[in-house]
Amino acid sequence: MSKKIIVVGGGAAGMLAAYFAAAAGNKVTLLEKNEKLGKKIYITGKGRCNLTNACDVEELFFNVKSNSKFLYSAFYGFDNSRVIDFFESHGMPVKVERGNRVFPVSDKSSDVIFALQKALKEKNVEVLLHTEVSKLCYEKITDTKADEEASDKKPSDKKPELKITGVILKDGTKMDADAVIVATGGLSYPSTGSTGDGYKMAEDAGHTVTECTPSLVPFNVKEEWVKSLQGLSLKNTAISIYSGKKKLYEDFGEMLFTHFGVSGPMILSASASIKQSLIKQPLDMYIDLKPALTQEALDKRILREFEEAKNKQFKNSINKLLPAKMIPVIIELSGIDPDKKVNEISKEERNRLLMLFKELPVTLNGPRGYNEAIITKGGIKVKEINPSTMESKLVNGLYFAGEVLDLDAYTGGFNLQIAWSTGYLAGTSAAV
Repeated sequence: MSKKIIVVGGGAAGMLAAYFAAAAGNKVTLLEKNEKLGKKIYITGKGRCNLTNACDVEELFFNVKSNSKFLYSAFYGFDNSRVIDFFESHGMPVKVERGNRVFPVSDKSSDVIFALQKALKEKNVEVLLHTEVSKLCYEKITDTKADEEASDKKPSDKKPELKITGVILKDGTKMDADAVIVATGGLSYPSTGSTGDGYKMAEDAGHTVTECTPSLVPFNVKEEWVKSLQGLSLKNTAISIYSGKKKLYEDFGEMLFTHFGVSGPMILSASASIKQSLIKQPLDMYIDLKPALTQEALDKRILREFEEAKNKQFKNSINKLLPAKMIPVIIELSGIDPDKKVNEISKEERNRLLMLFKELPVTLNGPRGYNEAIITKGGIKVKEINPSTMESKLVNGLYFAGEVLDLDAYTGGFNLQIAWSTGYLAGTSAAV
């Protein structure tokens, strides 16, 4: 018998949940408060949408930062190869780039949304835009025998036995349903509609919401010189982040200077890794501009450059070692007179220059906010959700999917994989 299923939230998890719930022959209504579906998908990956990662399934778990074991059924039920198959079968070919990151061949995130909309239309999913849910509706399950048994238990052992009956919209309209899937996202990029609505719905139903903080987020930097490097991207560099003498994080890869500080893949991953208790206090970061070279090898390289330019001024001697934008900054930080002849530079001055190449110091003054966070760390406590179905353990017929749950991962397509996998599992489970 066909069921009436409501999906709240038209993002990645919600659209996939709606598709698979409808694929089983159910009447599915997808409710989205924005004027269009997939607003957050549209801006991910700088508008290109890194939709998953083509690594081994085991590596998916390794890249999940919070509660990876909870995702066992979700990831194995709908893994990255199935995500790729889904999009290619709906007319959107993909390509794999550095770090196994998967993108549409077109480099357009809008094509991801078009493919999902095509899929929803194919399964006759009713999509209602500009439709905001204010609360969930549920009722107590009447089971006399269970009530008698429960009366013998201590109050702390009792759990409310509820079942979902539908939702109430902001305009007061009641919509009935046999199952409701909440996929409202977290708090990141609130301009896309992620304003924490699902957390309130979950709490009203008796669920616990863990502390939420921005994650995969850039950092503010104390040093003023950073602003002069705005837009400069460094590849094949290394960073080390310290709290006092304790090393908190190190990585190799790509970073970006901005008008406020630093961003890019290494920096975003650092924000997900460093404990929340430490992340808001000033931290010391050291950038190794030449990680492939030891200090000794780099010193020899600098000497070679100096030998070739021995009659030039210092400011004209290091252009082969640094991006042009960085040269004035490094010259100023080195304390070496820019007009000084290279053959007059002392060993002590050369050592200062060497240390700037290997340990360029930057003070991190805390992360940016939700407006620039790719994801939310925290969410609905997963111990209260059945990992095999994504159904609430407190309310029958209520399911959750995506970022609204206490799940987050590193950058590289892993967070969207969580959305697709949990959306699939919630949709197929609600359909039964």
